[in-house]
Amino acid sequence: MIQLPPESGRAALVTGASRGIGYGIAEALVARGDRVCITGRNEDALNAAVESLGSDRVIGVAGKAHDEAHQAVAVERAMAAFGRIDYLANNAGTNPVYGLLADLDLGVARKVYETNVISALGFAQQTWRAWQKDNGGAIVNVASVAGLAPSPLIGAYGVSKAALVNLTVQLAAEMAPGVRVNSVSPAVVKTKFAAALYEGREEEAAAAYPLGRLGVPEDIGGAAAFLLSEQAAWITGQNLVIDGGLFLQAGH
Repeated sequence: MIQLPPESGRAALVTGASRGIGYGIAEALVARGDRVCITGRNEDALNAAVESLGSDRVIGVAGKAHDEAHQAVAVERAMAAFGRIDYLANNAGTNPVYGLLADLDLGVARKVYETNVISALGFAQQTWRAWQKDNGGAIVNVASVAGLAPSPLIGAYGVSKAALVNLTVQLAAEMAPGVRVNSVSPAVVKTKFAAALYEGREEEAAAAYPLGRLGVPEDIGGAAAFLLSEQAAWITGQNLVIDGGLFLQAGH
């Protein structure tokens, strides 16, 4: 795991962090001394994550990311517990369907967009009003390489992640100079969320990557923690591709 200097008691909110990439981001922030509020849909899984991360500096707020009431409660509880929200990591996401866009149920498309894009905007708005507008800070949105090139059978997910990258750039322009906004775009990371893309064929899937393996949550957590730090003080509006060299093969 990347080692960053302590952030002097700063605080973060990480969405969708009971496991996978969100947990990896929270773990990296806690390791350097930040206090962290994590969110997730499943309260039992969230409580287990809080316990694992260290309940003395971590709190959890259960709820659905696209629910505006949940967004407000999460920000309120983080402010009550820490008195500040310096950093926001928008990781919550969904991909409930595989198939062609031409056959996609529009209700499902709306759900994907609500969770993957609108929730990120909602949390950004909430943290902006509660702390960052007057005190500054940084935001990282977890996008995907699926948002940068066509991806077979996960088109709705890819379209939503492309929108999230564009949202990042727009927010970076609007929230400057006090708040920096960046995104990260991972390729396949070994999580439950992405299991359908590699389970039972990991060696075959990894062969497409010049670095010879799939990603792990720590790969993304360390990069996000860097962007959510003073070491990245002159970086905003950028999308960091974290793909083990996958796009080298495609000529991107």
